[in-house]
Amino acid sequence: MEQTPSSHPSPETELRLRLEALQAQSLYRRRRLRDGPQQPRMGIDGRPMLSFCSNDYLGLANHPEVIAALCDGARRWGVGSGAAHLVNGHSRSHQALEESLAEFSGRPRALLFSTGYMANLGIISALAGRNDWVFEDRFNHASLLDGALLSRARLCRYPHADTQALQRLIASTPARLIVTDGVFSMDGDLAPLPELAAIARASGAWLMVDDAHGLGVLGPEGRGTLEHFGLGPKEVPILMGTLGKAFGTFGAFVAGPEELIETLIQSARSYLYTTATPPALAEATLASLAIARREHWRRERLAEWIERFRTGAARLGLNLMDSPTPIQPLLAGSAEQALAWSAALESEGLLVTAIRPPTVPAGTARLRITLSATHSAEDIDRLLAALARLPLAEPTPSRP
Repeated sequence: MEQTPSSHPSPETELRLRLEALQAQSLYRRRRLRDGPQQPRMGIDGRPMLSFCSNDYLGLANHPEVIAALCDGARRWGVGSGAAHLVNGHSRSHQALEESLAEFSGRPRALLFSTGYMANLGIISALAGRNDWVFEDRFNHASLLDGALLSRARLCRYPHADTQALQRLIASTPARLIVTDGVFSMDGDLAPLPELAAIARASGAWLMVDDAHGLGVLGPEGRGTLEHFGLGPKEVPILMGTLGKAFGTFGAFVAGPEELIETLIQSARSYLYTTATPPALAEATLASLAIARREHWRRERLAEWIERFRTGAARLGLNLMDSPTPIQPLLAGSAEQALAWSAALESEGLLVTAIRPPTVPAGTARLRITLSATHSAEDIDRLLAALARLPLAEPTPSRP
């Protein structure tokens, strides 16, 4: 029998149409080519730029001591770990870093993961399963939401930071996990952790906090959002943190009780079935952790820059979201407006990325301005002067 040509477009055509739709909606994303190390001043696409879009909050990614530790570690351990932690990839450097992170976080044990995304997938899917309920803040990071989906548990997303709504939702439900970011990565605001801890305690649920953007930055000793609120392991038994932001290296960890860590070693698929990070990287992170703990001036300077920027933005009438952290979002509303602002700043040699849906809800596209301890007062003032020249949207949309 003669076959007729299919009326359906080819798979390649479907993908091309999808990409064209993203371009038409100003949602298409392009990578930039960076020359040189991560630091405020860098080469981007062949041009010198002053960057305000890095998570290197303490300025440790290019620190000489951290670089030296990485190089020394490579000479001692080689480049790759060669295997998963449970085969023969777990080195003494990994063990030393886990012990240091446990002590830093004030918990019995810590466990290294390759990335924060893998940590969140592994933790949630190991602790929750079918018929369990997982409650998550609506603005949680994608990895936290994906962890609940991977677990096949019943996921309930409560309105952002709305503990009263959570309390109503959880009243008649046997909750297994309450999961939240400590600092919300696109908004820069803090989760209401004391209230969440009380709800978790009353309902018998685990409370898990992803403090990727709080550790190293918040609290007198840089122990993050929990230290900021005066909370300990009893109130927040599961703490996840990343190492590629304030600590300037790469990877992630979870810290908690002995039983939790042993359960994850036995059951977290994203830990079991992946190659361990290089031991040299653990050596570099040990060095960056030590610097972050002893050089309090980095957090103090960062707080100074946050205050300087917010004060200057208020004088200009900029509608910044309320954030006490290095993440300072300037709402644009439409993706088109955010891209236009970003392009205008780029023309003045300032790199500030436009954040658009689906990373943030529709109608809340923004410039996500991030500050580092290694910025200078002149850098902050230069950014403010450039923001003053932006063709601001009218009116700036409010948070939904």
